[in-house]
Amino acid sequence: MERINDTLKRLAGNEDFQKRYEQQRRQTLNHPDVKAFLKSHEDQLTDSMIERSLVKLYEYCNLSKECNKCPSLDGCVNFMKGYHPKLVIQRGSIDIHYDTCPRKVVEDEKRKNEKLIQSLYVPRDIIEASFASIYKDAERIDAVKKAASFSMNYTPGSRQKGLFFHGKFGVGKSYLLGAIANELAKKKVSSMIVYVPELFRELKSSIADSTLNEKIERIKKAPVLMFDDIGAETMSSWTRDEVLGPILQFRMQESLPTFFTSNFDFQELEHHLTYSQRGEEEKMKAKRIMERMKYLAEPVLVEGQNRRV
Repeated sequence: MERINDTLKRLAGNEDFQKRYEQQRRQTLNHPDVKAFLKSHEDQLTDSMIERSLVKLYEYCNLSKECNKCPSLDGCVNFMKGYHPKLVIQRGSIDIHYDTCPRKVVEDEKRKNEKLIQSLYVPRDIIEASFASIYKDAERIDAVKKAASFSMNYTPGSRQKGLFFHGKFGVGKSYLLGAIANELAKKKVSSMIVYVPELFRELKSSIADSTLNEKIERIKKAPVLMFDDIGAETMSSWTRDEVLGPILQFRMQESLPTFFTSNFDFQELEHHLTYSQRGEEEKMKAKRIMERMKYLAEPVLVEGQNRRV
Protein backbone atom coordinates (compact mmCIF):
# COMPACT_ATOMS: atom_id res chain seq x y z
CA MET A 1 0.00 0.00 0.00
CA GLU A 2 1.27 3.48 -0.91
CA ARG A 3 2.18 5.68 2.06
CA ILE A 4 0.11 8.86 2.56
CA ASN A 5 3.15 11.13 2.23
CA ASP A 6 4.06 9.51 -1.08
CA THR A 7 0.45 9.99 -2.25
CA LEU A 8 0.52 13.68 -1.38
CA LYS A 9 3.87 14.18 -3.11
CA ARG A 10 2.56 12.44 -6.19
CA LEU A 11 -0.61 14.55 -6.20
CA ALA A 12 1.37 17.74 -5.62
CA GLY A 13 3.23 17.03 -8.83
CA ASN A 14 0.04 16.44 -10.75
CA GLU A 15 -0.90 19.44 -12.92
CA ASP A 16 -4.68 18.94 -12.68
CA PHE A 17 -4.48 18.63 -8.91
CA GLN A 18 -2.47 21.85 -8.71
CA LYS A 19 -5.05 23.71 -10.77
CA ARG A 20 -7.95 22.50 -8.67
CA TYR A 21 -6.05 23.28 -5.47
CA GLU A 22 -5.28 26.84 -6.58
CA GLN A 23 -8.86 27.37 -7.67
CA GLN A 24 -10.24 26.19 -4.30
CA ARG A 25 -7.62 28.22 -2.45
CA ARG A 26 -8.65 31.41 -4.27
CA GLN A 27 -12.35 30.73 -3.72
CA THR A 28 -11.75 30.10 -0.03
CA LEU A 29 -9.66 33.21 0.57
CA ASN A 30 -12.12 35.34 -1.45
CA HIS A 31 -15.15 34.14 0.48
CA PRO A 32 -16.70 37.32 1.99
CA ASP A 33 -16.78 35.97 5.57
CA VAL A 34 -13.21 34.68 5.36
CA LYS A 35 -11.98 37.97 3.89
CA ALA A 36 -13.70 39.89 6.68
CA PHE A 37 -12.14 37.63 9.34
CA LEU A 38 -8.64 37.90 7.83
CA LYS A 39 -9.00 41.68 7.57
CA SER A 40 -10.19 42.11 11.16
CA HIS A 41 -7.36 39.92 12.50
CA GLU A 42 -4.55 40.95 10.15
CA ASP A 43 -2.38 42.10 13.05
CA GLN A 44 -2.52 38.59 14.58
CA LEU A 45 -2.10 36.51 11.43
CA THR A 46 0.88 35.61 9.27
CA ASP A 47 0.92 34.13 5.78
CA SER A 48 2.13 30.80 7.14
CA MET A 49 -0.72 30.68 9.69
CA ILE A 50 -3.23 31.30 6.90
CA GLU A 51 -1.68 28.61 4.70
CA ARG A 52 -1.76 26.11 7.58
CA SER A 53 -5.43 26.90 8.17
CA LEU A 54 -6.70 26.57 4.60
CA VAL A 55 -8.48 23.29 5.33
CA LYS A 56 -10.39 24.88 8.24
CA LEU A 57 -11.22 27.95 6.17
CA TYR A 58 -12.49 25.74 3.34
CA GLU A 59 -14.62 23.77 5.82
CA TYR A 60 -15.99 27.01 7.25
CA CYS A 61 -17.01 28.29 3.81
CA ASN A 62 -19.21 25.24 3.25
CA LEU A 63 -21.09 25.45 6.56
CA SER A 64 -24.36 27.24 7.27
CA LYS A 65 -23.92 30.47 9.24
CA GLU A 66 -26.82 32.21 11.02
CA CYS A 67 -29.05 29.46 9.54
CA ASN A 68 -28.47 30.90 6.03
CA LYS A 69 -28.43 27.47 4.35
CA CYS A 70 -30.97 25.66 6.55
CA PRO A 71 -34.69 25.53 5.72
CA SER A 72 -35.49 24.72 9.38
CA LEU A 73 -33.87 23.44 12.57
CA ASP A 74 -34.72 19.87 11.58
CA GLY A 75 -33.25 20.57 8.17
CA CYS A 76 -29.97 21.96 9.56
CA VAL A 77 -27.21 21.13 7.07
CA ASN A 78 -24.33 21.42 9.54
CA PHE A 79 -22.65 18.34 10.96
CA MET A 80 -23.56 19.51 14.48
CA LYS A 81 -27.27 20.19 14.04
CA GLY A 82 -28.40 23.39 15.76
CA TYR A 83 -24.90 24.86 15.94
CA HIS A 84 -23.21 27.30 13.62
CA PRO A 85 -19.51 28.05 13.21
CA LYS A 86 -17.33 31.02 13.91
CA LEU A 87 -13.65 31.44 13.14
CA VAL A 88 -11.19 31.86 15.99
CA ILE A 89 -7.42 32.01 16.36
CA GLN A 90 -6.11 29.26 18.57
CA ARG A 91 -2.59 27.94 19.15
CA GLY A 92 -1.13 29.75 16.17
CA SER A 93 -3.77 28.62 13.68
CA ILE A 94 -7.27 29.50 12.58
CA ASP A 95 -9.85 27.13 14.01
CA ILE A 96 -13.64 26.73 14.06
CA HIS A 97 -15.79 27.05 17.19
CA TYR A 98 -19.48 26.20 17.27
CA ASP A 99 -22.20 28.23 18.99
CA THR A 100 -25.90 27.56 19.31
CA CYS A 101 -27.58 28.79 16.11
CA PRO A 102 -30.42 31.37 16.22
CA ARG A 103 -33.11 28.79 15.36
CA LYS A 104 -31.99 26.49 18.17
CA VAL A 105 -31.95 29.41 20.62
CA VAL A 106 -35.60 30.12 19.76
CA GLU A 107 -36.50 26.41 19.94
CA ASP A 108 -34.73 25.90 23.28
CA GLU A 109 -36.54 28.90 24.71
CA LYS A 110 -39.85 27.51 23.47
CA ARG A 111 -39.12 24.10 25.06
CA LYS A 112 -38.25 25.70 28.39
CA ASN A 113 -41.49 27.65 28.36
CA GLU A 114 -43.55 24.62 27.36
CA LYS A 115 -42.03 22.62 30.19
CA LEU A 116 -42.89 25.28 32.72
CA ILE A 117 -46.21 26.59 31.41
CA GLN A 118 -48.62 23.89 30.26
CA SER A 119 -51.18 26.35 28.90
CA LEU A 120 -48.85 27.20 26.05
CA TYR A 121 -50.56 24.41 24.14
CA VAL A 122 -52.19 25.66 20.98
CA PRO A 123 -53.85 23.64 18.20
CA ARG A 124 -51.73 22.34 15.32
CA ASP A 125 -53.39 24.60 12.74
CA ILE A 126 -52.31 27.63 14.78
CA ILE A 127 -48.76 26.29 15.19
CA GLU A 128 -48.50 25.87 11.42
CA ALA A 129 -50.30 29.11 10.51
CA SER A 130 -48.84 31.30 7.79
CA PHE A 131 -49.85 34.46 5.96
CA ALA A 132 -49.83 32.52 2.70
CA SER A 133 -52.69 30.30 3.93
CA ILE A 134 -54.90 32.99 5.49
CA TYR A 135 -58.25 33.66 3.80
CA LYS A 136 -57.83 37.24 2.58
CA ASP A 137 -61.48 38.11 2.14
CA ALA A 138 -62.49 41.77 2.23
CA GLU A 139 -63.78 41.65 5.83
CA ARG A 140 -60.42 40.71 7.34
CA ILE A 141 -57.92 42.19 4.90
CA ASP A 142 -57.22 45.16 7.21
CA ALA A 143 -56.37 42.80 10.09
CA VAL A 144 -54.12 40.69 7.84
CA LYS A 145 -52.30 43.79 6.61
CA LYS A 146 -51.67 45.06 10.14
CA ALA A 147 -50.45 41.65 11.29
CA ALA A 148 -48.15 41.31 8.27
CA SER A 149 -46.87 44.86 8.73
CA PHE A 150 -45.88 44.14 12.33
CA SER A 151 -44.12 40.91 11.32
CA MET A 152 -42.15 42.59 8.56
CA ASN A 153 -41.16 45.71 10.45
CA TYR A 154 -40.48 44.42 13.96
CA THR A 155 -36.90 44.25 15.15
CA PRO A 156 -35.93 43.20 18.69
CA GLY A 157 -35.52 46.21 20.95
CA SER A 158 -37.73 48.47 18.86
CA ARG A 159 -40.81 50.03 20.41
CA GLN A 160 -43.64 48.66 18.32
CA LYS A 161 -47.22 48.43 19.54
CA GLY A 162 -48.96 45.05 19.49
CA LEU A 163 -52.49 44.33 18.22
CA PHE A 164 -55.77 43.55 19.92
CA PHE A 165 -57.75 41.34 17.54
CA HIS A 166 -61.42 41.26 18.43
CA GLY A 167 -64.43 39.79 16.70
CA LYS A 168 -66.87 36.92 16.61
CA PHE A 169 -66.04 33.22 16.96
CA GLY A 170 -64.14 31.45 14.19
CA VAL A 171 -63.06 34.48 12.14
CA GLY A 172 -59.36 33.66 12.41
CA LYS A 173 -58.11 35.81 15.30
CA SER A 174 -55.94 33.08 16.84
CA TYR A 175 -54.74 32.06 13.39
CA LEU A 176 -53.36 35.57 12.91
CA LEU A 177 -51.37 35.20 16.14
CA GLY A 178 -49.90 31.94 14.85
CA ALA A 179 -48.98 33.53 11.52
CA ILE A 180 -47.25 36.43 13.27
CA ALA A 181 -45.37 34.06 15.62
CA ASN A 182 -44.17 31.90 12.73
CA GLU A 183 -43.09 34.90 10.70
CA LEU A 184 -41.16 36.30 13.68
CA ALA A 185 -39.53 32.90 14.22
CA LYS A 186 -38.02 33.23 10.73
CA LYS A 187 -36.32 36.36 12.08
CA LYS A 188 -35.18 34.40 15.15
CA VAL A 189 -37.63 36.22 17.44
CA SER A 190 -39.25 34.03 20.10
CA SER A 191 -42.99 34.40 20.80
CA MET A 192 -45.11 32.95 23.58
CA ILE A 193 -48.80 32.23 22.90
CA VAL A 194 -50.88 31.51 26.02
CA TYR A 195 -54.51 30.43 26.08
CA VAL A 196 -55.79 32.77 28.78
CA PRO A 197 -58.54 30.68 30.50
CA GLU A 198 -56.16 27.73 30.90
CA LEU A 199 -53.28 30.01 31.91
CA PHE A 200 -55.20 31.52 34.81
CA ARG A 201 -56.34 28.08 36.01
CA GLU A 202 -52.78 26.83 35.89
CA LEU A 203 -51.33 29.85 37.68
CA LYS A 204 -53.88 29.47 40.46
CA SER A 205 -52.89 25.83 40.96
CA SER A 206 -49.21 26.85 40.91
CA ILE A 207 -49.56 28.51 44.27
CA ALA A 208 -49.49 25.04 45.84
CA ASP A 209 -46.24 23.91 44.22
CA SER A 210 -44.46 27.28 44.62
CA THR A 211 -43.88 27.77 40.87
CA LEU A 212 -46.23 30.74 40.54
CA ASN A 213 -43.61 33.49 40.68
CA GLU A 214 -41.31 31.68 38.26
CA LYS A 215 -44.13 31.26 35.75
CA ILE A 216 -45.25 34.86 36.01
CA GLU A 217 -41.66 36.07 35.55
CA ARG A 218 -41.28 33.90 32.43
CA ILE A 219 -44.51 35.28 30.96
CA LYS A 220 -43.69 38.89 31.83
CA LYS A 221 -40.34 38.74 30.06
CA ALA A 222 -41.34 36.85 26.89
CA PRO A 223 -39.89 38.76 23.90
CA VAL A 224 -43.34 38.73 22.24
CA LEU A 225 -46.35 37.72 24.33
CA MET A 226 -49.72 36.71 22.89
CA PHE A 227 -52.82 36.36 25.08
CA ASP A 228 -55.30 34.20 23.20
CA ASP A 229 -59.01 34.53 24.08
CA ILE A 230 -58.83 37.04 26.91
CA GLY A 231 -62.32 37.57 28.29
CA ALA A 232 -63.24 33.88 28.05
CA GLU A 233 -61.87 33.22 31.52
CA THR A 234 -63.75 33.39 34.79
CA MET A 235 -62.26 36.59 36.15
CA SER A 236 -61.38 36.90 39.79
CA SER A 237 -59.91 39.89 41.62
CA TRP A 238 -56.72 37.85 42.15
CA THR A 239 -56.12 37.02 38.47
CA ARG A 240 -56.96 40.57 37.40
CA ASP A 241 -54.96 42.45 40.06
CA GLU A 242 -52.16 40.04 41.02
CA VAL A 243 -51.52 38.28 37.70
CA LEU A 244 -52.73 40.23 34.67
CA GLY A 245 -52.01 43.68 36.10
CA PRO A 246 -48.31 43.11 37.00
CA ILE A 247 -47.63 41.32 33.69
CA LEU A 248 -49.09 44.19 31.66
CA GLN A 249 -47.38 46.81 33.83
CA PHE A 250 -43.97 45.21 33.29
CA ARG A 251 -44.47 44.89 29.54
CA MET A 252 -45.65 48.48 29.31
CA GLN A 253 -42.57 49.74 31.17
CA GLU A 254 -40.24 47.62 29.05
CA SER A 255 -42.09 48.34 25.76
CA LEU A 256 -42.41 44.63 25.01
CA PRO A 257 -44.80 43.69 22.15
CA THR A 258 -48.03 42.21 23.45
CA PHE A 259 -50.96 40.81 21.47
CA PHE A 260 -54.48 39.80 22.41
CA THR A 261 -57.45 38.05 20.86
CA SER A 262 -60.93 38.39 22.31
CA ASN A 263 -64.58 38.12 21.45
CA PHE A 264 -64.96 41.43 23.28
CA ASP A 265 -64.00 44.91 22.12
CA PHE A 266 -62.28 47.24 24.62
CA GLN A 267 -65.53 48.50 26.09
CA GLU A 268 -67.01 45.04 26.53
CA LEU A 269 -63.77 43.72 27.99
CA GLU A 270 -63.69 46.54 30.55
CA HIS A 271 -67.19 45.53 31.62
CA HIS A 272 -66.01 41.90 31.93
CA LEU A 273 -63.05 42.96 34.07
CA THR A 274 -65.21 45.14 36.28
CA TYR A 275 -67.09 42.27 37.92
CA SER A 276 -65.36 39.49 39.83
CA GLN A 277 -66.81 36.00 40.00
CA ARG A 278 -68.31 36.99 43.35
CA GLY A 279 -70.24 39.77 41.65
CA GLU A 280 -68.20 42.58 43.20
CA GLU A 281 -68.03 45.76 41.08
CA GLU A 282 -64.54 47.29 40.81
CA LYS A 283 -64.63 49.84 38.00
CA MET A 284 -61.38 51.61 38.81
CA LYS A 285 -59.35 48.40 38.82
CA ALA A 286 -60.83 47.37 35.50
CA LYS A 287 -60.03 50.79 34.01
CA ARG A 288 -56.43 50.48 35.21
CA ILE A 289 -56.04 47.17 33.35
CA MET A 290 -57.64 48.57 30.22
CA GLU A 291 -55.34 51.60 30.21
CA ARG A 292 -52.36 49.25 30.10
CA MET A 293 -53.90 47.16 27.33
CA LYS A 294 -54.66 50.23 25.24
CA TYR A 295 -51.08 51.39 25.66
CA LEU A 296 -49.76 48.00 24.57
CA ALA A 297 -52.05 47.13 21.66
CA GLU A 298 -54.01 48.73 18.84
CA PRO A 299 -57.59 47.42 18.51
CA VAL A 300 -58.27 45.66 15.19
CA LEU A 301 -61.69 44.31 14.28
CA VAL A 302 -61.60 40.91 12.56
CA GLU A 303 -64.74 40.04 10.61
CA GLY A 304 -65.73 37.44 8.07
CA GLN A 305 -67.18 33.98 7.82
CA ASN A 306 -66.97 31.58 10.76
CA ARG A 307 -64.40 29.08 9.46
CA ARG A 308 -65.10 26.54 12.19
CA VAL A 309 -68.54 25.58 10.83
